[in-house]
Amino acid sequence: MSGPAFVTGGSSGIGLQTARQLAARGHDIALFARDLGKLATAREIILSEAPNVTVREFAVDVSRRTEITAAVTEAVRIMGAPDYAIASAGISEPGLFVDQPLDTHERHMAVNYFGALYFAHALVDPMRANGGGRLGFVSSVAAFFGIYGYSAYAPSKFALSGLGEVLHLELAEAGISVTVLHPSDTETAMLASENLTKPAATAEIGEGGGLWKPEDVAIRLIAAMNAGRATAATGVQMTALGALSSLLAPVLRWHQRRIIKKHRRE
Repeated sequence: MSGPAFVTGGSSGIGLQTARQLAARGHDIALFARDLGKLATAREIILSEAPNVTVREFAVDVSRRTEITAAVTEAVRIMGAPDYAIASAGISEPGLFVDQPLDTHERHMAVNYFGALYFAHALVDPMRANGGGRLGFVSSVAAFFGIYGYSAYAPSKFALSGLGEVLHLELAEAGISVTVLHPSDTETAMLASENLTKPAATAEIGEGGGLWKPEDVAIRLIAAMNAGRATAATGVQMTALGALSSLLAPVLRWHQRRIIKKHRRE
């Protein structure tokens, strides 16, 4: 029997599409998002396609540590530790550094980085006790290199990608596989909101990655998680860009694993 899947940002966009696809595979679903109305709609969509699964909604702001920790703890109590845990909740408000207040930068870090950190931290012990599982972080191609207009957004995704790369190594012994996905622009409500403040130069730079449908991004995320990959991206061009931007990363991971293995023997 398949274990549950927990998804933050699960009421829309990539999170919802990932939840739909995992529900279709027989996983019960726990959705974490702020808007009760959107959560209820998401639940109806999932159950209309996968009526034999259970879908539970948790109205929570992932940037509030006590809220998301309590919600995850309750979900584990009711449903058990997840086989899949996906941190997809995020915000993006482009703009120039000289124009944006510090509050904007702090909010991006709070949601995009700390929200994922709190979620993962609350799940490590239950997943480890359950024999492991798969943990996925939805980052961005904006984490590959600095992009004009993303001084608030990109650093939060750099941080998230860094966290994922570290946890890919540290949590392996616990049987938890960690994957970071770097999607290009995706047809979501977040992108529509983002376009309202996006500088023209930022929009033109982003055209190189193409426009993806959230269901296709979800397919890539689940495939990468199932394959146990540390990182993945959307499309050949962005995959190549990610590989070239961190050409030595696979070698460094191998080097670290070799050292880790040596110390385990001591």
